[in-house]
Amino acid sequence: MRVYLVIMDETDEARKALRFASRRAAASGSAVHILALVQPQTFNAFGGVQATIEEEARDRAEVMASSAAGNLFSESGKMPTIAVEVGEGQAVIKEYLAEHPEVAALVLGAAPDGTPGPLITHFSQHSGGLPCPLYIVPGDLSNEEIDRLA
Repeated sequence: MRVYLVIMDETDEARKALRFASRRAAASGSAVHILALVQPQTFNAFGGVQATIEEEARDRAEVMASSAAGNLFSESGKMPTIAVEVGEGQAVIKEYLAEHPEVAALVLGAAPDGTPGPLITHFSQHSGGLPCPLYIVPGDLSNEEIDRLA
């Protein structure tokens, strides 16, 4: 089964990327995977404090991804696969793509203003090495425009 991989965070552009991916998946009988990234903590503290900080960051990412998945399920009736990974974004995504050959497209949302974001910058510059197409959803599209395009 084809899969659309969406990188989720708490931004509007990530929600737009998820909307686009879910509409494309529904139209093509595909599935959606949500990958929430947790940045490694640079705060150097005692072991117990460091572990607590990292666990809280992971919990926030899981709640955010689960909420997005619940919204997607209520709209489409299909529950996406959710993964929460700790690490640097580009490396985690490359590893995920290598481990999941069923991924047919990487879907990222661009910020509506300014630079598109570090993941889009990186993957658009290195798209020739990706095992799948890269979809970039413009951040200033309305939900109606996304629905029409998907």
